[in-house]
Amino acid sequence: MIVGIDASNIRAGGGVTHLVELLRAAQPQAHGFSRVVVWGGQASLARIEERPWLVKSHQQLLDKRLPWRAFWQRYRLSRLARSAGCAVLFVPGGSYAGDFHPVVTMSRNLLPFEWRELRRFGWSWLTVKLLLLRMVQARTLRRADGIIFLTRYARDVVMRVIRRTDAETTIIPHGIDARFLQPPREQFPAGYYSTARPLRLVYVSIVDMYKHQWHVAEAVALLRRNGTPVALELIGPAYPAALKRLNAALARLDPAGAFIRYAGAVAHAALHLQYAHQDVCLFASSCENMPNILLEGMASGLPIACSNRGPMPEVLCEAGLYFDPESAGDIARALGDLIASPELRARLAHASFERARAYSWSRCAGETFRFLAHSAAQSVC
Repeated sequence: MIVGIDASNIRAGGGVTHLVELLRAAQPQAHGFSRVVVWGGQASLARIEERPWLVKSHQQLLDKRLPWRAFWQRYRLSRLARSAGCAVLFVPGGSYAGDFHPVVTMSRNLLPFEWRELRRFGWSWLTVKLLLLRMVQARTLRRADGIIFLTRYARDVVMRVIRRTDAETTIIPHGIDARFLQPPREQFPAGYYSTARPLRLVYVSIVDMYKHQWHVAEAVALLRRNGTPVALELIGPAYPAALKRLNAALARLDPAGAFIRYAGAVAHAALHLQYAHQDVCLFASSCENMPNILLEGMASGLPIACSNRGPMPEVLCEAGLYFDPESAGDIARALGDLIASPELRARLAHASFERARAYSWSRCAGETFRFLAHSAAQSVC
């Protein structure tokens, strides 16, 4: 059998990471596939490692803007899949307009499916884009033969929106790069920390309307006013409107930058090094499909204070302290409990580290190709 992979919408971020790591760990022959054909743009294909069973097919239209990529997918992809003799077509980007079957897709972006989160962007071009994406992806999910969800929470949210589909569904979480795996470190008592040697908090994520960095900054400022020696480092790129809100909060709470620092974006290849210098990982998002950043923090051996929204409790379970991400007081409460107890920090760090070890790319690849093989077999029947 041959599996085709549509990488027309896989161009940056987590989508590329998923595809690269999936194919690096894959053993398609174990599931009856002799060849994997990936159609994509030059930049995406360049990041995928060579394999004897892998064909990387560069499509020039996929180096162009969205209208050209949409045209290619609608009018050329199905013909290419048939010409290649594909038994199944995998569309990890979540949007598909062709007529080839069987097709297996993924639900990767939950933001278009959660009205509460989508409304945070107000009347903007991004809101229009997300609404269009909701329509396109809902249509794809209804017409697919198989759907891969990343968490139970995401499956339940999306299924409430699309309401009906004949597709078989499965849940296959992503994996974690092994370089993030660092055993938990020694935890010191609260008295060990001081203004000169504060307990270091790190929050890695894009600055965006549903990430709530300003509430986190408010919580840290509240702890400082109460005499708790903490310092916060924010790492990640930024959505302009959200960055404006964050900068206004920082100017009000810590104009001298004494205990809150926004470091901007850090290359993912170097991100594991950032965790090595921190004491507590914080994650305050209210909308996630699969919180990869949370997984990386768990793997880094740090105690975690985490948002109680979305799939976060499903992923972290009992291995963290939870808070309401829109309440600075509740964030400060959770952080204060962690800081006060080195025993609690040590227990949670070990628990989250052990949970993180279960999220491997080899497991993800094996389950994905097993599901693709099942979808191909069902089509034959």
